[in-house]
Amino acid sequence: MTGQKLLLADDHTLMLDGLTRLLASNFDVVAGVGDGRAAVEAFKQHRPDLTLLDVSLPILNGIEAARQIKEFDPSARILFVSMQTDKHYLEQAFNAGGSAYVSKQSAATELMQAIEAVNQGQYYVSPAITEKIGKFPTDMSRNPAQLFGGRLTPRQREVLQLIAEGKAMKEIADILHVSVRTVEFHKNCIMEGLGVRSTAELTRYALANGIAG
Repeated sequence: MTGQKLLLADDHTLMLDGLTRLLASNFDVVAGVGDGRAAVEAFKQHRPDLTLLDVSLPILNGIEAARQIKEFDPSARILFVSMQTDKHYLEQAFNAGGSAYVSKQSAATELMQAIEAVNQGQYYVSPAITEKIGKFPTDMSRNPAQLFGGRLTPRQREVLQLIAEGKAMKEIADILHVSVRTVEFHKNCIMEGLGVRSTAELTRYALANGIAG
């Protein structure tokens, strides 16, 4: 495994530093970033062999970042390292293209095993998680959009996350490289599609469905 390029994404500096120290002796850690959008850009720049993502990343969460990375490079190998242990998140992670899901609590002891499994073309889930939720289903045929964010499109989920994080319309437009009018259009479509009437309701929906942490 020595020499493989790794990209790490976690918004907690201490966790990012800890993962880097844990893995640096066996891998070439090419970048460590703090949000999902930066992770996608870093992937395109460095083309790592493995990408480790937290689920609850700001600006663009880890699930959506994984989707975009897999769209750019379907052969990308993605491992999630997360505090989230609900079945809901695991289904999303594997539907988004993940190959492993490791609990942060056990990352120090399990991460090398998870990486080895992924390198051998296998899936990996922390035993503590499978004990909690039962045997993880092998049927991945469900539409990821139904598992993550209901009826929303990928772009709408991006906009919704940024709204839930308290970003202003102009700030969202700058992040997504679109006009404010386009952001407002997406927001209106989201509200109409979900049947909600306020930003507060949008935020509650985003939090309840794992779109924003």
